[in-house]
Amino acid sequence: MPLKVALQMDPIGSVNINGDSTFRIALEAQERGHSLFFYTPDKLAFVEGRVVARGFPITLRREIGNHVSYGPEAEVDLSTFDVVWLRQDPPFDMGYITTTHLLDMIHPKTLVVNDPFWVRNYPEKLLVLRFPELTPPTAIARDLQTIRDFKARHGDIILKPLYGNGGAGVFRLDPNDRNLASLYEMFTGINREPLIVQKFLPDVSKGDKRVILVDGVPVGAINRVPQAGETRSNMHAGGRPEKVALTPRDLEICAAIGPTLREHGQIFVGIDVIGDYLTEINVTSPTGIQELERFDGTNTAALIWQAIEAKRA
Repeated sequence: MPLKVALQMDPIGSVNINGDSTFRIALEAQERGHSLFFYTPDKLAFVEGRVVARGFPITLRREIGNHVSYGPEAEVDLSTFDVVWLRQDPPFDMGYITTTHLLDMIHPKTLVVNDPFWVRNYPEKLLVLRFPELTPPTAIARDLQTIRDFKARHGDIILKPLYGNGGAGVFRLDPNDRNLASLYEMFTGINREPLIVQKFLPDVSKGDKRVILVDGVPVGAINRVPQAGETRSNMHAGGRPEKVALTPRDLEICAAIGPTLREHGQIFVGIDVIGDYLTEINVTSPTGIQELERFDGTNTAALIWQAIEAKRA
């Protein structure tokens, strides 16, 4: 049965159609006969008891520079839709959090993917704290002495903003580094949030693996290899994607976290694995499905829609 699908995302006209996961998911929906409506997060509103959005019906094509056509602008009641995709990129700030509260008001009658309550309560760098046996030594703190003590214990560390994304603001501080206090002052001067520090994993030179899970089940992985002289492997930061297989350790990690993801409505998730360690569980706007499809032919978008269609049925 055709579904009415709304996409809450960043401007679709400017996406990279050969890399953007939301575009691939939306194109697959269209090919399955579902209708598409697009709006940006700033056009989401609560008005006199209704959750509404102002946007456009859209038609998609895999044509660079001509990939989207817009219908007439309209305000819609999102409770009349079958599925709403929560797919805008972080930062995971109060604006982002507010959209999850509004979408909570229509879910689950309208299926919001991923479940906004748990997106709000399980952001990427915090959900991993529930699985300490799978992760490298980690601390979350705003207190400088706590971070200094962590560095003294582990020597070589990664320091990054708790709610950042795409590799922005990620610093490696080796045992000889003298910049911790300066970086602390910079970060704390920008916002009031804690920082996250983790023990540096030398295996990152071999790549940071992105494993894709659909409804808690692993469907494949890509490896993201950092540029020479770079610590960050994120593709936003110049990381190179390459074909890679799932290892027994990857499957062990997925088996441990899969039930939690499935029980909490996290249908499309991308986890980050360096060596034998889980470092992040990405639930807000994970990427990687187009690269996976090119490398091994796995149509992750179809698997995602099969899971959604089964829930709607």
